[in-house]
Amino acid sequence: MLYDVIILGSGPAGLTAAIYTVRASLKTLVLAGYKQGGQLMLTTLVENYPGFPKGIEGPELMINMRKQAENLGVEFVDKDAVEIEVISRPFKVWTTPLQDEVFEAKSLIVATGADTKWLNIPQEQELVGRGVSSCAPCDAFFFKGKDVAVVGGGDTAMEEAIVLAGVANSVTIIHRGDSFKASMAMQEKVFGNPKIKVLWNTTVIEVLGKEKVIGLKVKCRKNEVKNQEEYEEKEIAMDGMFVAIGHLPNTKIFAGKIDLDERGFVKRKEIFEDGLLKYWSATNIEGVFVAGDVSDYRYMQAVTAAGFGCIAALDAQRWLQKIN
Repeated sequence: MLYDVIILGSGPAGLTAAIYTVRASLKTLVLAGYKQGGQLMLTTLVENYPGFPKGIEGPELMINMRKQAENLGVEFVDKDAVEIEVISRPFKVWTTPLQDEVFEAKSLIVATGADTKWLNIPQEQELVGRGVSSCAPCDAFFFKGKDVAVVGGGDTAMEEAIVLAGVANSVTIIHRGDSFKASMAMQEKVFGNPKIKVLWNTTVIEVLGKEKVIGLKVKCRKNEVKNQEEYEEKEIAMDGMFVAIGHLPNTKIFAGKIDLDERGFVKRKEIFEDGLLKYWSATNIEGVFVAGDVSDYRYMQAVTAAGFGCIAALDAQRWLQKIN
């Protein structure tokens, strides 16, 4: 069966794209993956997505998005794409390593998202959404007047700390080195904020708490000598921990087939005609479009991902009208 559009991914970007393409009378298939719904499936209360005055649980929001798409006629296959072919037309997507299940489409929308780089320490995953987070703009509100930690040393960690300092009682940046990799402008903002302090040469080795975060166990160098091998462990009281050590885009199957940037994110290509922007979400492969966190390492919000999904769907629709 030949689809007009195959969408890879079932987070806010992919599902929004599907809603738009099916409403444009395009035969649409979503390869939702074995882990469906994207990063919102790991969150609890979402209060910054428009339309929900009392907020909504992340998994509930994604279930509702999927139901909406299904009611409109979008087809779903709950498997991961393992290989794609974009050199010839129609495009092909396989869901099994043996290549015995293949789907074909005139166009593709890549919306596979990006995963948070976690610390992989005890109690971290168990307490995600209960004091452990990776998004200050999403969750800072829940830490009003509380003491929180940010783990990391780059621009993202600085941004998270600054956002949190606007509402929290105190912010402690925990960094394994003795200097930040962040830009000097961001460092100056952090060092100039009286609410923010830094623990140098320190790593978090365990999150403390059962129902919620109550503290962190850390390992820190005993002195400031770089080659000092002696460390000590201690526990510090903390109401929350924000992990800000980066994201891993889900782009492994696109390497060598779609252009990726130095971080591994899909490169978005703006195409102009007669001086006007015609396609915002194009890639280097004509007919392949991209949406959401898989190409966005800066904003990474549910609402921006949904917006990018809408753009990719409209671009795909416009391109299909041109070739049909």
